[in-house]
Amino acid sequence: MVKYGQFCPVAKAAEIVGERWTLLILRELLSGSTRYADLQRGLGRISPSVLSQRLTSLGDAGLVVKRAAERGTPEYLLTECGRELMPLVQMVGTWGQRWVRSKMPRHELDVDLLTLDMQRNINPASFPDHAVLHLRFTDLPVRLKRWWILIHKGEVDVCNDHPGRKPLLEIETTLRTMTEIWMGDITFETALEQELLRYEGPAEYRRKARQWLRLSALAGVNREAEEASEEA
Repeated sequence: MVKYGQFCPVAKAAEIVGERWTLLILRELLSGSTRYADLQRGLGRISPSVLSQRLTSLGDAGLVVKRAAERGTPEYLLTECGRELMPLVQMVGTWGQRWVRSKMPRHELDVDLLTLDMQRNINPASFPDHAVLHLRFTDLPVRLKRWWILIHKGEVDVCNDHPGRKPLLEIETTLRTMTEIWMGDITFETALEQELLRYEGPAEYRRKARQWLRLSALAGVNREAEEASEEA
């Protein structure tokens, strides 16, 4: 852990949350991930050893507690101290979306993070108790090409193994297009009009895509950096 050698509360806080990967781990915990495997999925390139080290450090600092759960799989839960960082993480995300947003280079596109975010934000109330949505990414290798969103009595799960049931909706597009839709760079309707996306299923769900597909919480943030560049 970096030590700044100052009594300043900003310095003391930065010693804990400023370490590499820590803010993203907090993002995942605040988004609802509690299991080690889900944290890994949302963090992409983090190594298991670094994730374990950071979780231990957060535990030592009183931000996270490790608790045994069903089937022996431990859960990592935020304490009151950790949950109090929610506004900080939200503000960092808003600032990042407004001023330093990604230009979406290929190496930053992450199907695991995208599908995990979609899982968290799908509105299950828009569907029957048992429904399957099929996502097909045409630009990914075979093992990552097909994903299924499973909705069961208000619970949402995502997998890339065929669930054995016929999907209610089918969406075919590229990972880039779906990510751009998710982040608010392009609308679902525009992607359809420009034939960047193919969408099949009952008309009632095709008409109400915005009701069941709730986008990233940062999708509506104004892009001040782009506006400033245009004015200049």
